[in-house]
Formats: sequence, C-alpha cells, structure tokens
Amino acid sequence: MCFSFVHHFCLTLDRVLSDDMKLFCGFYTFALMQGDELKVKVNKLTSTKTQLPYSYYSLPYCKPERIVDSAENLGEVLRGDRIENSPYVFKMREPLMCNVVCRLTLSKKTADEFKEKINDDYRVNMILDNLPLVVPTRRPDQENGIVYQQGFHVGLRGQYAGSKEEKHFIHNHLAFTVKYHKDPQAETSRIVGFEVKPFSVKHEYEGDWSEKTRLTTCDPHAKRAVTNSESPQEVDDKKEIIFTYDVEFQESDVKWASRWDTYLLMADDQIHWFSIVNSLMIVVFLSGMVAMIMLRTLYRDISKYNQLETQEEAQEETGWKLVHGDVFRPPANSDLLCVYVGTGVQFFGMFLVTMIFAVLGFLSPSNRGGLMTAMLLVWIFMGLLAGYASARLYKMFKGTEWKKITLKTAFMFPGICFAIFFVLNALIWGEKSSGAVPFGTMFALVFLWFGISVPLVFVGSYIGFRKPAIEDPVKTNKIPRQIPEQPWYMNPIFSILIGGILPFGAIFIELFFILTSIWLHQFYYLFGFLLLVFLILIVTCAEITIVLCYFQLCSEDYLWWWRSYLTSGSSALYLFLYAAFYFFTKLEISKPVSGILYFGYMLIASYAFFVLTGTIGFYACFWFTRLIYSSVKID
Repeated sequence: MCFSFVHHFCLTLDRVLSDDMKLFCGFYTFALMQGDELKVKVNKLTSTKTQLPYSYYSLPYCKPERIVDSAENLGEVLRGDRIENSPYVFKMREPLMCNVVCRLTLSKKTADEFKEKINDDYRVNMILDNLPLVVPTRRPDQENGIVYQQGFHVGLRGQYAGSKEEKHFIHNHLAFTVKYHKDPQAETSRIVGFEVKPFSVKHEYEGDWSEKTRLTTCDPHAKRAVTNSESPQEVDDKKEIIFTYDVEFQESDVKWASRWDTYLLMADDQIHWFSIVNSLMIVVFLSGMVAMIMLRTLYRDISKYNQLETQEEAQEETGWKLVHGDVFRPPANSDLLCVYVGTGVQFFGMFLVTMIFAVLGFLSPSNRGGLMTAMLLVWIFMGLLAGYASARLYKMFKGTEWKKITLKTAFMFPGICFAIFFVLNALIWGEKSSGAVPFGTMFALVFLWFGISVPLVFVGSYIGFRKPAIEDPVKTNKIPRQIPEQPWYMNPIFSILIGGILPFGAIFIELFFILTSIWLHQFYYLFGFLLLVFLILIVTCAEITIVLCYFQLCSEDYLWWWRSYLTSGSSALYLFLYAAFYFFTKLEISKPVSGILYFGYMLIASYAFFVLTGTIGFYACFWFTRLIYSSVKID
C-alpha cells in the first residue's frame, strides 16, 4: 500500500514522462550516482514534555562554515520548523567510519544548556533527501515489530557504577544507516530510508589535538567502531566533547514511491476499524429512530391532521402540529446565529475539501507543513460560502443590515482565535522558542485575513442577500404562543448535554490518535479512516438533532433554532474534557507555559469543533422542520 498517489503516478509513468514532468515528480532530484554528495539538514529540537521547539543551533552543536536557512512554507513556520544546513556531509554509497565533525570544550553555560535539554527529553531532528531521521526500536509485544521514533535524544541521564549521583551524558556519536533502492537498469540509486543509532562515547586520543589526530576509541584504519555507550561522554563544565559519526549504506527492496510507507503504516489499524464499526452502530441506531419518526409517527400524524374538518377537532390536537404558527418565528439573537452558521459552513467546506485532497495523497507528510498550509488557504477561500450562508439566513429573518452581519461573520470567530493565538505566541516568545511565529509570518496571516478572507465574505454576503428570501412553509402568528411547562427530561440544558454524547462517541477513538500525532510527535496519515469518521460524524450530528428536535416540538416547545445548534455543538464540550483527560493521563508536561499552550490550542480546536457540529445539527433541523410543516395543510 502506498500513501502517496502522486508519487505512485510518477513512478508508473517513469518511462514515458517528459523531462519536465520527471523533474516535477522528483526523478532527477532523487536519482543519485555513486559518489554524489549527500547533505544532511537539521530541523528543530522537540520535546513531548515541554511542547516548545528550539532551533538546532540553540545548543552549541558543531556548525558548518556558514549556516543557511531553508525556505519554509507557512505550515512549517507555524509548526516551529527551522530547517538549516549541517556539517554532516557524505557521499552516496561510500561508507564512513568514525568521521570527526568537531571538538569543543564546554563552559558552565553551555553545559547547563545541554543538561536542561536532556532533562526535558529533547530530541534532535535531521533530514536527508526530505526523509526524517528515525531511530528504529523493537516492540516488546511483537517478535519482528519495529517502531520508528522521529529524531534521537540529545542525551541521557545515569549513574556511574558504585555512585548514586545522577550525571548527564550526551549522544556525541551517530551511526547513520542510509537505505537506498538501486535501479536495475541504471547505475543510479534513490534514498528510501534514513536511520540512526546514537551513542555516548568519551573519545580518547594521544598527544595534542590537531586536525590529523586519530582517536583511540574509534579508528577507521584499525577497523575499530563504536558499538556501545559503556564509556559515556559526561556533560559538565570544562568537559571536552568530540562529535563523530559513521555512515553505512544498505540496499533495500523498497521502491522510492513507497519509501514513506514504513513510517506511515500503523500496526494497530484494527483499532481504527473498531472505531468505524462502533460509530456505524451509533449511526444505525439513530437512523432507525429517525426512520421510525419519519415513516410511522409523522406519516400518521400528518394524515390525521390533514383529514380534520372542524375547528373543534383541530383544537383537540396536541404536539408539534399546534406550534405551526410559531415554529418559524425568528429566534432571540438571530444575528449571532447567522454569524455562527456562516462560520460553520466555512469550516465544513474547509474540512471536506482538505480531507478529499489528503485522501488522494496530495498532502503527504513528505510535504512538511502542507496540511496546515492547505487548511489555512482553503479556510480563507471558504469565506465566500460563510458570507453567502449567513446572508441567506439573515434575509430569511427579515434582516436588512447585511453589511453589519457580514462584518460580524468576517471578524468574530477569526478575531477570537487570533486573540488567543497572539497571547500564546507571546508566551512562546518569552521562552525564546522557535515555535514563536515571526513578525513577517504574523503579517502574512493578517494580510490573508483582511486582504482575501474579508473581501470574499463580503462578496458571498452580497450574492446571498441579492437572492430572494427563503419562504416559510407556514405563516407565523403575530402573537407568540405560550409554551407549556416542560418535563424534566426536556429541560434545555439536559437535552443539549445529552445530544452531544453520541457525536463525540462516534469520533473519540480516532481523536486519541489525532492527539497522539500532534502532542507526541507521531505520524498520522490515516486520512481514509478520518474521512469515514467525518462522514459518520455528519450523519450522527444530523440524526441526534432531528430526534431531539422532534421530541421538543411534540412538547409544544417551538424554540428550536438555538437548541438545534447547541445540541450537536455540545459535543465540543466533551472534546475539551477528553483533551483534559488526555493531558493528565498521557502527557508528561510539567512546565506551566507548556500546559497553558496545550489548553489554549485545544480551546481553539474545541471552539472550531463546536461551530462545525453545531452548524451540521442546525441545517439538519432546518431541513426537518421545513419538510414536516410543508406537508401539513393549514387553512
């Protein structure tokens, strides 16, 4: 199974493609001859304990003559990626042993910097030929199972034999393994894997240090290699550290187009299937209830109601039919409802379009930051739909100030999220982390918002407001009907909270894997599963809202507009509570700033989920009420 549709397409047509198309697909870029230079790039230092990335050279590692920053896309910058060149340079299919990178003597300041990163479990991330450096580790529960962890630890903590004092040791020797696939019809090869085994070695040498000094702890001439960390390199003031590396090349049967499969395949896909089956059971249950309401109860009720001939008989009727004169009365705070519905449509379009592109393979993890960039850009252009949806609903509510509602739609949700994001970014700046968004990128985000999104919202609103208003299927009475006292189980707060449980239940298993990929820095590429879960979420939100809306109308409570939105939208509350549960049970975050970042970002995610699910529930109820009341004859 290959996760990248584009790469598979290119590989299949390798023999017939034009030179330009081959260059686009990367054939010339990745096809290497023996002796071609390979340059390892370094990325950010990451930690699941702090969630604060730092640039590689924030630690006093060996530096090249001139540090060159790679061009990063918007998504990479927002993720905190800082890709730079490194002194690790070698040649294709030419092994190296114990190659010295540099030698440095630690000061108290630099030693403390290394110790801090070791204490916080920071990992060093590197890239070769667009592949991330991984550390293969065996799974204890499987005989041949191997898990790939991104990057290697800066160092480790331990104690010398016979001592109880804890010491810090640095990984200063890297044993690289570069896997390549050789073209049987040519002498070229393509890199399909980049692995490392880190070691901590206290290197020794004789005499004074010079560029030609030979180490006694590892020597390519004597075929003496580093195979363990029995004599580790301690990190402390005035300690001398020599950084070295080995390079081994291994031929692989894995083709270049499938090289990401090793990183992306998940051994626990049965859990995902369980999630799908679990969600489908919820859908089947709700579909049965909706079918019963639509085919039995409603059909019978509508038939009876349409056969009534006298006013006395009509007055004896109870339930949803009696509120036909009030059910389409505009709700309180109708302007705000229009804004949230428009924003929800914007989110729905963004998720759907992004998911389709991801399933087709256009947003492969090989394109770092591509997913986030795509989501932002699609969100911006979906402002057209947001303006259209809010204006159409606003005109149905007899609103006249369409420009006012347009401004609210364009600024309310993005404004709240940007304010939270700005505060979180200020905290990251205070920690001097590379995760802080630079001023230039912040300006670009503001430009996308004000320069593209806002005008598109206005265009959508203009088009929507010019269309004829949506006509109600029944006339609204001038005097509102009094709502009778409701039973306890129809209390708005109770029914709203109950309504959010099933939509959340449909996604919570997949949510676990999404949170793990974000906060534990693991790969997630099961977009096929995610699309299925998203479709199930849509159906679940729609059906649970319809069922509860019907029960509400049967109780002669016609205030369904906001309740339909909040019923499915309340699943966002459960999402945030689950995020809090995940924080305390799965993460080891101890710094207050890191905790604030986690809950700040999860608050934004929950807010977005509320807007999305609320809009789905609202439109389901909107369709349902129009359908049933258009079937009733009103004299």
